[in-house]
Amino acid sequence: MENANCGKLYIVGTPIGNLGDLSPRALEVLSSVDFIAAEDTRVTLRLLNHFGVKKPLTSYHEHNAREAGERIVSRLLAGETAALVTDAGMPAISDPGEDLVRLCHERGAAVESVPGPSALITALALSGMPSGRFCFEGFLTVNRSGRRARLQELAAEPRTMIFYEAPHKLLYTLQDMLETLGDRPVCLVRELTKLHEETCPTTLSDAVERYEAAPPKGEFVLIVGGARHVSAPRLTPADGARIAAERIEQGLSPSAAAKEAAAQTGCKKGDIYRLLMEQNKK
Repeated sequence: MENANCGKLYIVGTPIGNLGDLSPRALEVLSSVDFIAAEDTRVTLRLLNHFGVKKPLTSYHEHNAREAGERIVSRLLAGETAALVTDAGMPAISDPGEDLVRLCHERGAAVESVPGPSALITALALSGMPSGRFCFEGFLTVNRSGRRARLQELAAEPRTMIFYEAPHKLLYTLQDMLETLGDRPVCLVRELTKLHEETCPTTLSDAVERYEAAPPKGEFVLIVGGARHVSAPRLTPADGARIAAERIEQGLSPSAAAKEAAAQTGCKKGDIYRLLMEQNKK
């Protein structure tokens, strides 16, 4: 439960490239809070200077999240207001800000959103790929075996998948995707809202060939097509009878074996049992 006497944490979305994307409300909040918690205070200071905002900054990132989070929440509970920002986009998405938000909820500090740009949603909209259902995977691990293991887990995922990737790892990730997922559609979105923004709809095999020939530049969002649905072959009572015969050999009674085979195949138990009895007469 929120403490009515405490301050409030505002989750403020900031530009992912073009500074003109900072919303009027975000600017108003940044100008009015008591202090701003930033992933990199140098990056945020440049943003604030551009808009003529002068506010105290405190550092909050993955390496100091626990200690800094306690300090920030203590100040909120004492009645101060704060804005949480990341270097670009919405805080708490693939970002330690999620820990701070959770801590606020646990301690009863109010949290309010000031929505802004999001790289994953922007890239998905640009890709032209199915967006009705999608899953966000963020950054894959730099460890190759771990990366391949995670991709193998996603091989049957039918939804469109979204990944973030740095240029120095992009080719390795694409190669592993091609090997584990097979060749499928991918849209590479680069340098969102910046001068050299680029959207490249292609396939994993063509993307590998492209970046083997020329090193990639800029930060990437990868929109990868989900696995194609392949209908399972329709099983018949004869298939059920074969399964039931195997279960009988393992010690089940004909009736129990037919019941289990019916559950596996979707066929009627009576049809499977009848075939079993006919086979036994031969």
